Amino acid sequence: MKEWIYFFDLCGTAVFALSGALAAGRHRMDPFGVIVLASVTAIGGGSIRDALLGTTPVFWIRDPNYIIVILATVLLALIFIRRPKKVPQYTLPVADAFGLALFTVIGAEKALNLGLSGMIAVVMGLITGVGGGIIRDILCRQIPMILRTEIYATASIFGGIGYTCAITWGLADKVALALAMISALVIRLAAIKWHLRLPAFELKKT
Repeated sequence: MKEWIYFFDLCGTAVFALSGALAAGRHRMDPFGVIVLASVTAIGGGSIRDALLGTTPVFWIRDPNYIIVILATVLLALIFIRRPKKVPQYTLPVADAFGLALFTVIGAEKALNLGLSGMIAVVMGLITGVGGGIIRDILCRQIPMILRTEIYATASIFGGIGYTCAITWGLADKVALALAMISALVIRLAAIKWHLRLPAFELKKT
């Protein structure tokens, strides 16, 4: 199972790195800017998680394969995506949705392996899933998606709850992993397709 988790972690890193690279392209950044934005998107959430859990040095320092995956993703993006503005509008949010689902489960799994409670596992899954995207959006001078009415953090929370409950109920690790990822992904993709949003908190002027 650890091999599968590691494989999915690298896949999630590549997906989030692509998400960051596409965002950099839409903002006309130079190659160094693409690397920076791809990196913080891919490893930002996990770095915050590891710092909070005290598992230092953080994962990408202990395993340089994460950096290699990021650089390879950026290189492929720079070679094959010559005109980022020509990339379909849905590409970035869909890639981001896959990364969100993957990282949410990985964050929750890491917290549970440390013997922490289910609630903390859900929070760690959320931080892992949305942390990099928050940094990406701030660097792009946008309001982070998690702070808007987008159903984004909600999908991560449900994915984390699903994984934690499945493990608590004694389901096999692979089954728990699949169920949690699918639930988070379906919620996020449904929100993208049908433009579902949470109600906004708005103070009415008197």
